[in-house]
Amino acid sequence: MGLFDFFKKKPQTQEEEQALDKGLEKTKEGFLSKITKAVVGKSTVDDDVLDNLEEVLVTSDVGVTTTLKIIDRIQARVARDKYVSTSELNNLLKEEIQTLLAENNSADFEHFNYGEHKPYVIMVVGVNGVGKTTTIGKLAHQLKQAGSKVVLGAADTFRAAAVDQLKLWGERVGVRVVAQAMGSDPASVAYDTVKSAVANGEDVCIIDTAGRLHNKVGLMHELTKIKNVMQKVVPGAPHEILLVLDASTGQNAIEQCTQFTQATDVNALALTKLDGTAKGGVVIGISDQFKIPVKYIGVGEKIGDLQLFNKKEFVDSLFK
Repeated sequence: MGLFDFFKKKPQTQEEEQALDKGLEKTKEGFLSKITKAVVGKSTVDDDVLDNLEEVLVTSDVGVTTTLKIIDRIQARVARDKYVSTSELNNLLKEEIQTLLAENNSADFEHFNYGEHKPYVIMVVGVNGVGKTTTIGKLAHQLKQAGSKVVLGAADTFRAAAVDQLKLWGERVGVRVVAQAMGSDPASVAYDTVKSAVANGEDVCIIDTAGRLHNKVGLMHELTKIKNVMQKVVPGAPHEILLVLDASTGQNAIEQCTQFTQATDVNALALTKLDGTAKGGVVIGISDQFKIPVKYIGVGEKIGDLQLFNKKEFVDSLFK
């Protein structure tokens, strides 16, 4: 049985649904009002409407590549069905975006539960300021709520603020934090954290790393070194390399994703700060372009506002 067999469908609670709807409010307002303007005075979906729709998707940070795919699909539907009214456009668009995301072959994650690996090691990467440490704290909270024993490793040893912030989250959530003196070797912190997770029988071990992108070779070397020392303790670690991106930076998030996927084997994404931006369309573009599962989304300030990403629920909410 593989790791993903452990993720079973969990219905979205009313509270989660409301938090998602509220978190996507700014994106929805911009997106839906732009679509309304795109079809004004038109009764059928013609070339003008498609041109306007293309502009709507690009300006909603879906990205050019993904936008062209969506437009091609809608064009094919219009050609096939001969007559598509503009009133049907929202549903048509919703269906095509959901289908496009479903083709990425990434399962939706339904539980904060990690199956067969113990400890399950998560290495968290991303530039400073994207909400990396906050995401780690919220994730630790969700995992603890789900019954997992969690330990955090403060391997961003270049910034005192990063270590202090992680310690604060550890106290707030009630999980152990492994830290060393400022300027210590990040790989040494990661090694100690994983080793102590094994010794203490902890289920999940989350390692925070430094978010510097100015020197990709240096970053690559550092992340490879951290991975290598963890594998000495737990073969196959890290099981998850989670890249945290700030959705409010729009296309810049796509550029960061490009940089980090070149530097290390990212296999999961978290998009934060969706509640503070109208650029939520970037989630669609990133899912499509990188074929890396978006696993978590941040939809608010509250500790429980880190949600598991579900493609259908996300797109449904976008078109409500």
